[in-house]
Amino acid sequence: MAGPLWPRGRRGSTDEALIRAVYEEHGNALLAYATRLTGDRAAAEDVVQETLIRAWRHTDALVNGKGSVRGWLLTVARNIITDRYRARAARPAEIAESPATPPVAEDHADAVVDTMTVLGALDRLSPEHRDVLRELYYRQRSVAEVAEALGIPAGTVKSRSHYALRALRETFKEDDRPSVPQRPAGLREVVA
Repeated sequence: MAGPLWPRGRRGSTDEALIRAVYEEHGNALLAYATRLTGDRAAAEDVVQETLIRAWRHTDALVNGKGSVRGWLLTVARNIITDRYRARAARPAEIAESPATPPVAEDHADAVVDTMTVLGALDRLSPEHRDVLRELYYRQRSVAEVAEALGIPAGTVKSRSHYALRALRETFKEDDRPSVPQRPAGLREVVA
């Protein structure tokens, strides 16, 4: 339908009749077009409904005599589908949480407690043992690299690490939860 459906002067109650006439004439084509674009009949019906609501809000676009009514409706439907697609792509997919599916981001509280426990235990070690463990485990250096960095023989690095780990085990056996210092003095040394 190329021309206006209704004379421009009629408004109000005639808008409903206008939208009925638009739906009767273009509804099937609009539904087929939306179904082809979405691939889903239910989603296409929603798009047709939204298109008709926009047509009802903008009846002047239907009656102004400029362009094709069907072309305007198909353009509106395509824009609605594009907007919905972009909105879905902009946010992550929602996943229902259930006991079978664990949360995506695990709670890091246990890791924080473990870190504080280890830091408290490291504070109980001698500075020599703490330095060797810091180099070996936190900086992930080899025995030779630790020996060079600390200026001690490789055999000394090995023995200090052995005795330092044994002392840590003893610390954990003494009490299940070593006291965490209020202001961990060794924190900067270990992390540095």
